[in-house]
Amino acid sequence: MRKFILVYNPISGDASFKFKLDNVIEAFQKKDCIIIPLRVSNEQESDTFIMLVKEIVVDGIIVSGGDGTIHSVINNMLRHEVDLPLGIIPSGTSNDFAAYLQLDKNIDTCVETITKGQRKRIDVGRVNDEYFFNVASAGLMTSVAHNADSMLKNTLGKIAYYLKGLGELPNFKALKMRIITEQQILEEDIFLFLIMNSGTVGGFPNLVPHAKIDDGKLDVLIVKKCNLPELMSLFISFLKGIHCNSRYVTCLQAETIYIECAEEVESDLDGELGPKLPLSVTILPRKISVFCS
Repeated sequence: MRKFILVYNPISGDASFKFKLDNVIEAFQKKDCIIIPLRVSNEQESDTFIMLVKEIVVDGIIVSGGDGTIHSVINNMLRHEVDLPLGIIPSGTSNDFAAYLQLDKNIDTCVETITKGQRKRIDVGRVNDEYFFNVASAGLMTSVAHNADSMLKNTLGKIAYYLKGLGELPNFKALKMRIITEQQILEEDIFLFLIMNSGTVGGFPNLVPHAKIDDGKLDVLIVKKCNLPELMSLFISFLKGIHCNSRYVTCLQAETIYIECAEEVESDLDGELGPKLPLSVTILPRKISVFCS
């Protein structure tokens, strides 16, 4: 029988996964798989599963939660050089990466995907001494994920982020940043930059249509300074998927990126608080293995 550690966050999304845990274990047992559940709700607890991996031989790690929970697990895996396939059961407020991989929230479908055993090796980004699997960003909207009320997020999901972001627009100022890649140097007053592994960020699919998670490249989207009406119009363009046509948007690909800013600016990694600028970003090609359909 195969054996998996199931790392789950009891407060992710609508916090309902913990009530489905027995059904999940039963579904895996019907597929001749033993599940070892591990409850994780903070960073200290997330370290515990590494200790468990070192004590027990398992065939993979399954994560139930949102992008933040996956981010924590992947960082722990890479820091401790754990190379086990990762299964995902989307159950968070933000499930961008699962959406990009077209992973269903339905438990039975997730179990089928994981137990079938088909895998894909995907790239991972490294920022200073941390890792991200989907997106690194700074600027407008970056603080939204950290400041939006948790009850509001659980009730309204992505809408909570957008409402919070729209409220910040009138007071937000552009930041003078220097962005260096292996091919060019950009010095711009910008509102936001996104360094993406997949093309799905913040619930927006195909922000960069050609982005692939196994191409050894990072896709960078930069939103340059503009006035408030233009910024509001640009936000609508993002919703419609026509933002790449705007003169205020720059898209590029790179393997290494260095970003600095004279002001103190915090970054965001997969919806979690990241290091302050400057950032040294590199791509780690096909670094981890993920169960997918």
